[in-house]
Amino acid sequence: MQSNYIAYDYIKSMSRIDTILNQQDTSFEEVKSFPSIDKLTFRNGFYVYATALFVDIRDSSKLINAHNRPALAKIYRSFISEVIAIMNGNQNCKFINIDGDCVSGVYETPLKSDVDSVFNDVSKISSLIDILNCKLKKKRITEIKIGMGLDYGRLLLIKAGFSGSGLNEVAWMGDALNTAARLCKKANKEYSYEILVSSLIHQNLNNHNKSLLHKIESQNYYGGNTINTKMNEWVKENYI
Repeated sequence: MQSNYIAYDYIKSMSRIDTILNQQDTSFEEVKSFPSIDKLTFRNGFYVYATALFVDIRDSSKLINAHNRPALAKIYRSFISEVIAIMNGNQNCKFINIDGDCVSGVYETPLKSDVDSVFNDVSKISSLIDILNCKLKKKRITEIKIGMGLDYGRLLLIKAGFSGSGLNEVAWMGDALNTAARLCKKANKEYSYEILVSSLIHQNLNNHNKSLLHKIESQNYYGGNTINTKMNEWVKENYI
């Protein structure tokens, strides 16, 4: 969010803190489907069940050391732009967030087929990186690797920011987000798999998608590498 100058007043600050801390837990409502953002205020919140997907570039420091800032900007813009395009192309994706070189999406997935649709986004993102790497190589720019993490669970949706300033954002909290982020950090780093998913995601996938994943020994998650077949045809024809 872009700032707008309002002089800080610690008396008003204490009043705002008290207002927030004195809110009743009943202000946070359990709902079966994603609420309209218009219903969010600084005094309420909604619990929903959702799937979280995190996508992050591996070894960002190597890119920084290898290229000047304009080249880095091209890499990050290409990556972020097209990962967002894939997520935004899924009607179940309700929120997308950018944090540095990490893109995350929150999906409404009441049906098992909806979970498969998120996994299909994972396949598209994997092939997108292959396409991007083809183009980066032709420009003599370092190719990139990514990791992805996926989990499902109960999340709390709130409006956070500075009341009365116009500075606010939708914020999400919950174990599913934390787990998806943690798996994303491990993928293609601690393990050779580009995608790591929780056991709950795995058990809700169709048999074909399950077959693409492998149980991580002594862990409660699964890993794999998957591609989008149509997109991969372009990669085969154009990779040099």
